[in-house]
Amino acid sequence: MHDSFSNIKGYSGRGAPFRFLFCLLLVNLILASPATAAGLFGSVESPQTNLEIFPQWLSVLERHLLEDTPEGNCDSEQFNRCHLNAWFEHLEKLKGLEIHAQLKQINLYANNKTYLLDVDNYGLEDYWAIPKQFLNRGGDCEDYAITKLLSLRWLKEQQQLQSRIVVLQDANLGIPHAVLAVYLDGDTLILDNQVNEIISHKNIRHYIPIYSVDEKQWWIHLPS
Repeated sequence: MHDSFSNIKGYSGRGAPFRFLFCLLLVNLILASPATAAGLFGSVESPQTNLEIFPQWLSVLERHLLEDTPEGNCDSEQFNRCHLNAWFEHLEKLKGLEIHAQLKQINLYANNKTYLLDVDNYGLEDYWAIPKQFLNRGGDCEDYAITKLLSLRWLKEQQQLQSRIVVLQDANLGIPHAVLAVYLDGDTLILDNQVNEIISHKNIRHYIPIYSVDEKQWWIHLPS
């Protein structure tokens, strides 16, 4: 375990939705594709294509296209284009940077936002927010990861860089968590709201991945 993970910013204690999804994943193992070589956190990955079982994620992708735009009334007291433009301006400044520097700034920018549980933020036990919502209201672990992934996607020269949202179990605390995994130069880098340092998945021992997902497919993670 990396020592910097002792600097905890916030954890999300998820209940029923994550337990239900975990059971659903076990059922899907029956229909799983052949497992690939050891992957994230030493797990064995089995790729899947039926994204329909992730309605929250599909909703994020749709709402991101419709709502994360720099349009609106700057005079509005609600979250408006002037606030969202701060995100776009930040990303624009990153375009000329080397990719590791971009990742560092993307991680720091999101990690500076307020950690807040979904039940307190939206009155729901589990809700996946788009950047427009997260940058205005803060959010919990998957909201940080979503904004980081979509920040990376916005940097058009890095569109080919593979990255995934990873839902996992924190074995130290016995609770679910979510991070962003970025595949770069033969390694997998973890962007985590718990720590500002970007760390290779090889150096993290207490995370047990359950599933990961991107815009095209998802993966079941099994013990190696």
